[in-house]
Amino acid sequence: MSRDAQQQPRFSISQVSTLAASFGDDVRAYADAGVDGIGIWELKLDDGSLEEFRASGLGSATAVPAVPSVHPLSLLPGPDTVRERVDALRRSLEVLAAYEPAAVVCFTGPGDRETAVRGVREVAREAERLGLRLAVEPFQLEGIESWSILNTLGDAAEFVEEVGSDAVGIQFDVWHLWNTQGVLDEIPRYAHLIAGVHVNDRREPTRGWADRVLPGDGVADLPALLGVLEDVGWEGFYDLEIFSDNGAFGNAYPDSLWDLDAAEFARRGRQAFINCWSKRRVPAEAAGRRGET
Repeated sequence: MSRDAQQQPRFSISQVSTLAASFGDDVRAYADAGVDGIGIWELKLDDGSLEEFRASGLGSATAVPAVPSVHPLSLLPGPDTVRERVDALRRSLEVLAAYEPAAVVCFTGPGDRETAVRGVREVAREAERLGLRLAVEPFQLEGIESWSILNTLGDAAEFVEEVGSDAVGIQFDVWHLWNTQGVLDEIPRYAHLIAGVHVNDRREPTRGWADRVLPGDGVADLPALLGVLEDVGWEGFYDLEIFSDNGAFGNAYPDSLWDLDAAEFARRGRQAFINCWSKRRVPAEAAGRRGET
C-alpha cells in the first residue's frame, strides 16, 4: 500500500548522528526540529532518559544496543567472547524494551556463521519474550571483514531463515546497501523482512566507514531507493544515521557533521531528507515487482 502523496513519511534521527550531545539534548533538539522519532542508542541512556523520552512525544525507531554483535568487533569496545556478548545483548533488550523500539539492531560480527546463527537465535528468544523485533544488518562490502558476514538483503534473508524466528528481520541501511548487486530488485523480494530503515549517503571518494553524509550530498541514488521502499509499502521510520568522525574513531575530518550541535544537525538532516523524499521515484526496471518473493 503506497503512502498518500500528501502524507509525509515518518522521519527519525539515530542518536549516534549527534554523538557529543546528551540524551536530553537529543530529544529536545529532535522534537524542536519537527522530527517524528528517535533511534535510541543504549550508550546514551542514563537514569532520567526514559522520563525524558516519554515527555518528548517522539516515536521510537530502531534502537542500538551497547554491544551490537555476536562476534567481537575490532573497531568497537566490548566483551571478547561470544558467550559474554550474547548475554550482554539479552540484557540490552531488557533495558531497551521500555522504549518500545520498532526494532533492535544486531550485527553478526566477523566470525563463523554457525556461531552467529546460534547467538542470534538465543537473543531472538529473549526478543520474543519481550515482544521486540531484532534487525540483522548487512554491511557494505568494503570493510565487511571487520564487521559482518552479511552483505546483501539476500544474504541477510538466508541468515534470518537459518535463525528460524519471526522476531528477526533485516535492517536496511542506505550506506551499506546502495551499491549491492540488484538492490532495487531485492527490496520487493524481501520487503516482508525489513524491520527498520537507516538513511544516509555515500561520500565519493569516501575517507572511511565513519565518513557518511546527509541524504542528497553523496552518490547513492536515494530517490530510487526511497521510491521503491515506499512502493513496497514501507511505512515505518526513515531513521537518519550518520557516522562522521571528528576524532572519536581516529580520523578528525575537518568537515565532520559530528561537530554540529544537535539542533543544527536535526534541522539540516530533516531538510536534507525531505529534499530527497520530494524527488523519490520508482525506476522502470523496479516497477510492478511489489509482493514478489
